[in-house]
Amino acid sequence: QVQLVESGGGLVQAGGSLRLSCAASGRTFTSDAMGWFRQAPGKEREFVAAIRWSGGTTYYADPETGRFTISRDKSKSTVYLQIDNLTPEDTAVYYCTAGTSSQAMGVIDGGTWGQGTQVTVSS
Repeated sequence: QVQLVESGGGLVQAGGSLRLSCAASGRTFTSDAMGWFRQAPGKEREFVAAIRWSGGTTYYADPETGRFTISRDKSKSTVYLQIDNLTPEDTAVYYCTAGTSSQAMGVIDGGTWGQGTQVTVSS
């Protein structure tokens, strides 16, 4: 089993940046990819980005915005999500997940989830 711990959330002003971290432990070799999702109040959880451990291929829900950058540090079994030019609409709990590439992108169920980290953006 893989355990995931997110960190890096907080309260920031609009226009600011945050870097979220997701540290994986346990049977990390069972995961092909890691992903980030977010859930805003009253909304469904939505996919943000994913990255494959091998090769570092990245996937984004909306690659044209350019505000989200996912990266990984294999030596630390940690995945990061850089969010730039934050807006109040980015306010949400951000979750990371681990599994196959399809699970990491939410195409199919079955991935492992962290507890989430709260991001609040003030206007």
